[in-house]
Amino acid sequence: MKLEGTGIEGLMVDFRPLTDLMESNGFILGGSWDYERVTYDYKLNAPEKNITYYIRIQGYAVEGDVDKGDAVIRLLPPLLGRHYYPHGVEYGEQEGFSSGIIEKAIGLVQKVVEPAKRYHNQVPEHVVLERLTRWAEENQNQEVLEKMKELSNNPDQRK
Repeated sequence: MKLEGTGIEGLMVDFRPLTDLMESNGFILGGSWDYERVTYDYKLNAPEKNITYYIRIQGYAVEGDVDKGDAVIRLLPPLLGRHYYPHGVEYGEQEGFSSGIIEKAIGLVQKVVEPAKRYHNQVPEHVVLERLTRWAEENQNQEVLEKMKELSNNPDQRK
């Protein structure tokens, strides 16, 4: 079931701070990501016996590669699913999600929305550094090139 109107869909966030944010809020980066897509899952135990729900937040790279860690991710509407052993998770409306589970899922998603908005559309640091280096090379600005080389050799100076 799509969780519409949470405010997370469409946000564009750099992969690294996004992953830190999601993991600090209990979402786990799925091991099935590839060069262009990511999936974050949250396991939500139900009050009913032997039922487990999952909240899934997916995104795709609009720039960079996920495997290199330099991607900018556009987030999709979150999904709420019910796990069926041993078949997997079903995300359809027909799963009969209670209003309590839906509200809890929306609340968990909204915990990450405001922090994610702080990163939305920011140009990631590595992109800024690459552009500045390219500009310095094109303009043969040795002072900037030396500073960029110094920063790339000592990343702690950037903070």
